[in-house]
Amino acid sequence: MRSIMFSMAIAGLLGAGSAMATDMPPLAKSLGCNACHSIDHKIVGPAWMDVSKKYKGEAGAEAKLIAKVSKGGSGVWGAMPMPPMDPTGAKHADIKKLVEFVLGLAK
Repeated sequence: MRSIMFSMAIAGLLGAGSAMATDMPPLAKSLGCNACHSIDHKIVGPAWMDVSKKYKGEAGAEAKLIAKVSKGGSGVWGAMPMPPMDPTGAKHADIKKLVEFVLGLAK
């Protein structure tokens, strides 16, 4: 009985560890990205995993997504527009980090 409970506890910890590996980064939370996006399911905008899969291996994807996040847009994931998150370019380094994170989700 103890070995079964121990095995279940270890499995739970391993599962929690893998879930934590794909949590929203603190930077995404501080910039408010989690209001419209999650890692694994659509909220208002697409799940970041879906974005990662769509652009995996595409040349120029990073620059394209940085521009999309910065300037906003619509039509790629439906009619709901994404508002511009950085029209002045002041958050470029932060947005670049988040886009790199998103593109790295689908391995």
